[in-house]
Amino acid sequence: MADALMVVPAAVLRNLADKLYEKRKNAALDVEGIVKQLATAGDHDKITAVINLLTTEFTYSPQSNHRKGGLIGLAAATVGLTSEAAQHLEQIVPPVLNSFSDQDSRVRYYACEALYNIAKVVRGDFIIFFNKIFDALCKLSADSDSNVQSAAHLLDRLVKDIVTESDQFSIEEFIPLLRERMNVLNPFVRQFLVGWISVLDSVPDIDMLGFLPDFLDGLFNMLSDSSHEIRQQADSALSEFLQEIKNSPSVDYGRMAEILVQRAGSPDEFTRLTAVTWINEFVKLGGDQVVPYYADILGAILPCISDKEEKIRVVARETNEELRDVKADLAEAFDVEAVLSIARRCSFSALRKVARQISSEWEATRIEALHWMSTLLNRYRTEVLQFLDDIFDTLLKALSDPSDEVVLLVLDVHACIAKDSQHFQQLVVFLLHSFQVDNSLLEKRGALIIRRLCVLLNAERVYRELSTILERESDLDFSSLMVQALNLILLTSPELSEIRELLKQSLVNTAGKDLYVSLYASWCHSPMAVLSLCLLAQTYQHASAVIQSLGEEDMNTKFLVQLDKLIRLMETPTFTYLRLQLLEPGRYIWLFKTLYGLLMLLPQQSAAFKILKTRLKAVPSYSFDGEQSKRTSSRSPYLFLHHTEDGDITMDGGYSHNGINFAARLQQFKQMQHQHRAHWKTQALSCKISTSLPKHDMQEAQRQEEPMLPQLSDAATSRSSKRGPG
Repeated sequence: MADALMVVPAAVLRNLADKLYEKRKNAALDVEGIVKQLATAGDHDKITAVINLLTTEFTYSPQSNHRKGGLIGLAAATVGLTSEAAQHLEQIVPPVLNSFSDQDSRVRYYACEALYNIAKVVRGDFIIFFNKIFDALCKLSADSDSNVQSAAHLLDRLVKDIVTESDQFSIEEFIPLLRERMNVLNPFVRQFLVGWISVLDSVPDIDMLGFLPDFLDGLFNMLSDSSHEIRQQADSALSEFLQEIKNSPSVDYGRMAEILVQRAGSPDEFTRLTAVTWINEFVKLGGDQVVPYYADILGAILPCISDKEEKIRVVARETNEELRDVKADLAEAFDVEAVLSIARRCSFSALRKVARQISSEWEATRIEALHWMSTLLNRYRTEVLQFLDDIFDTLLKALSDPSDEVVLLVLDVHACIAKDSQHFQQLVVFLLHSFQVDNSLLEKRGALIIRRLCVLLNAERVYRELSTILERESDLDFSSLMVQALNLILLTSPELSEIRELLKQSLVNTAGKDLYVSLYASWCHSPMAVLSLCLLAQTYQHASAVIQSLGEEDMNTKFLVQLDKLIRLMETPTFTYLRLQLLEPGRYIWLFKTLYGLLMLLPQQSAAFKILKTRLKAVPSYSFDGEQSKRTSSRSPYLFLHHTEDGDITMDGGYSHNGINFAARLQQFKQMQHQHRAHWKTQALSCKISTSLPKHDMQEAQRQEEPMLPQLSDAATSRSSKRGPG
């Protein structure tokens, strides 16, 4: 300190702390001259003493004017040192950097000015302090004082020039600092950071592309900034990097893919579009290299297919097709389970969106997710089926989707899974279970689902399996409802025309007989379904026997509604052959008896009664055999039946024909209807008890219910025995 006081006159030190800038400036010039003389003399100890004096007594002084003088003095000393300044930078630079955080804005301003002058002198030797200087400039770029900001910008430009021409700059040491600052939201800091990224990227010897994953997320974050200028700068930087990626032979797609996947879900449209565009280029450029990131990329792209912004949708669809065209080998780290999970999750997500009444936005995503399931099944069937339990429930739930296209695709996936018998049976069982727990699904989608499966999986196979399961079904109400639905589909759907033709051959063809017997077992759950099946198979005598077996309890509203439907269906093209057979009453006596039997079951005032009666009256008299025609009045068609009862009934199918035991079939039908009647009685009794008794009497009534039935039966038996025979 004493050496410094001996070298620097007191007047100079006094002026260096003056409140007037001109006096401080003149004092600084004196300091410059003194240091220059000492440097020329090679007296670096005294130079060190002068720098220490300026630091301790001035730059760290509590008086702001002293701090200002100290800063300008340190800059002057550096100028005086010229080429020898490098060895004293460890003393000179830290006090200046410390002043960047001074509470006095004028001190911060002079700190920028001082460091600017120091940097001009030392140039490349300045690089050792780069990280600290960068950190200080980053803060000053957002300074509250505009003058300080302007001074910082000037210093920043000089530092950039020094860095671009220096061969000592370490990008490895700088990147952690840059990465740390990238999440700052201040717009001035963001501009500062983007500026530095662009400058460093322009330096040929600095490989910024190799470190892009470290600050890529920060750049994408700036795309949603409220400042148009910042968004534009960030977009420009990203475009430049993307171009470099296209021209680079080696790129780290993995780390960047993870960032892009996250940004593709950004609420900001511009960010999403940029992210999807990058992903699209990655898929095109990366090829097999992106296979390990297949699932993540797919998870980002599928939701974007339903984006409200058309540009995003277009790029997302293109990327999706590119992904599907990548032929990946399982040995190339292709994760089937992960991709399936993505497809399934998108499907679930879409269904949740449906529940929130925005299904239209997400239909495209659901469709593409299902396309992916089909693609994976076709390419990696064995591997996909290992995860069948994970996707099966999702696919079943998707059958309730409001979009017909989605449902059809779901069925395509189901059909692809059900190629082998094990999964086919599982599908049918789960499908029936879904119909059972959700009646609305059967009502709204049942016909569509069954018809599509019949096309994809062979109609006869589907109907046989359904019939086998329904035959064993304990829920009689559901079985009846399901059989009625299947029967209506069988009679009306173009897709089932081959089955109908096969059933028409039941009396002359083994395959037709087998199908008839297979369906009959479950069709017994519904009298009208059995009658429809008999009419379709032309087993008219058996149909007549079924009608005769119906009792008073069967004549309920549901039965009459089903009968009404059948009568109307008989007027459709499906039953054209039946109507033409009416032209030969002598040959098809049991057909007439069946139709008149149905007519007798219908209320006379019903529309169905009038339709059927009109049809029967339309039979021309000339179609009957010779003398019989003369004896028969056109007003009494019932007479036709009596006179031809012993005629040719081979085509009707006798009581047992072509291996079909009609007696056994009739008994089977009666037993099933007996079960239904018992079920209805139980339901009616339960309903009656629940509506007539208070709650506290319910349990007592249920306990008494079972012993009461045998007592009634015994009493009836007693009365019957007293009455005697006949």
